[in-house]
Amino acid sequence: MTRRLITIALLGTALTGCVNLAPDHVRPELANASDTAWEADLRPDGTLVASTLAWQDYFVDPRLQALISTGLANNRDLIAATARIDQARAQYRIQDAERLPDLNATGSVTDSRSRFFGAPGSPTTIETTNYNLGVAVPAFELDFWGRVANLSEAARARYLATEAAQRAFYLSLIGNIASTYFQIAETDQQIALAEATAESRRDALRIENLRLEAGVESGLSSEQARSLLTTAEQQLASQRQNAATLRNRLRVLVGGRIPGELPEGLPLTAQVNTVPLAAGLPSDLLLARPDIVQAEHELRAARANIGAARAAFFPSISLTGNAGYASTDLSDLFDSSGFGWSFGPSISLPIFDNGGRQANLDYARALEVEEVANYDKTVQTAFQEVADALAGRRWIAEQISAQQRNIVALEQIAHIARVRYREGVAEYLEVLDAERSLFSARQTLLATERAADQNAASLYIALGGGMLSEAPRD
Repeated sequence: MTRRLITIALLGTALTGCVNLAPDHVRPELANASDTAWEADLRPDGTLVASTLAWQDYFVDPRLQALISTGLANNRDLIAATARIDQARAQYRIQDAERLPDLNATGSVTDSRSRFFGAPGSPTTIETTNYNLGVAVPAFELDFWGRVANLSEAARARYLATEAAQRAFYLSLIGNIASTYFQIAETDQQIALAEATAESRRDALRIENLRLEAGVESGLSSEQARSLLTTAEQQLASQRQNAATLRNRLRVLVGGRIPGELPEGLPLTAQVNTVPLAAGLPSDLLLARPDIVQAEHELRAARANIGAARAAFFPSISLTGNAGYASTDLSDLFDSSGFGWSFGPSISLPIFDNGGRQANLDYARALEVEEVANYDKTVQTAFQEVADALAGRRWIAEQISAQQRNIVALEQIAHIARVRYREGVAEYLEVLDAERSLFSARQTLLATERAADQNAASLYIALGGGMLSEAPRD
């Protein structure tokens, strides 16, 4: 009875309290904490917090919303990332199961026949049947030093890191679909601009040919008009090729097939929620950005591995046991006289392993140093992305305003040039230069409006858009 109590006490100690040799997890100090990315004039006066704002409430174009929903349901990379979560969860459950003993049921029936020789020439044959039924605990490690517990913690941290990686890809997929959609919207408007410009220049060429036939102008003006038309047609062909490439990219992002029935889209200037996003405090970003969360879990796993490597230097104590019934008669199998049990601990003390355990510990410590650096780099990159997007929100808006004023001026210049040419005051080259400048300015404005939309999407992603509002929709 005393032995049984000692064994139970040892088992309870192993399960309820053990030494943890892993370093305490402390979040590394931010290398740029005193120089955050959104100080001074970059700090916005926004009223919406990106991390708590669902993407459906930020991207307001119904066509884009339908494409994002399709991509989140069908994108193959996202499906693979979600499957990796299930793999990591299973690995964690496998590792965590080692913290508790296994219990196996055993049963056997053994027939035997033996011959004994008594007096010379008179052998005796004995046949017996043995029945056994019981339960057994295979070798179970009593985790005094926390080796098994730390391996379980490392597996759990890797599982959570994989989950954060899936959320990071989920967020980046939204950004990539939105960015590609904005480029397609810009390209469609560029095509419309090029088509309208080409049609206008065909009319101009027809007029110049009539003037040439009438002897009013030389062939120079006609060829200049032809050159202007050729430029517009070249731009049109280039934009159509670009549109085809972008739509092919969008098909891959949404999972291979763009829905046939899509709602009408909005113009570039009405793609996102117009209420400014608030960046919040730098510490908020550490919780909202899934890539930062992933890096911290990877660091936790590295520190847990250090604990497991340290525990390998201490004795390993295991426990085995079984209990059950044995009888030569099946009807008497459960008789109390046939009950038996056995328990036994075993110990393994490391003496010499040619430096293998020390090498494992050195590797675990080096991995921790790497993960600390990776965490700090991830945070720095996050701050940079937020700072870039906030700067873009301010300066791209000023570019658009300046370009709009420039187009107004260029339209007036082109109008004056055409009037001067019709009145014979100026050469057609003046009209040619004015038309080229106006066409280029309109193209630039469309590209800048698209850049503003992309920057708005980048800011939403950089601030961990929607990550604190709800779990990803797999």
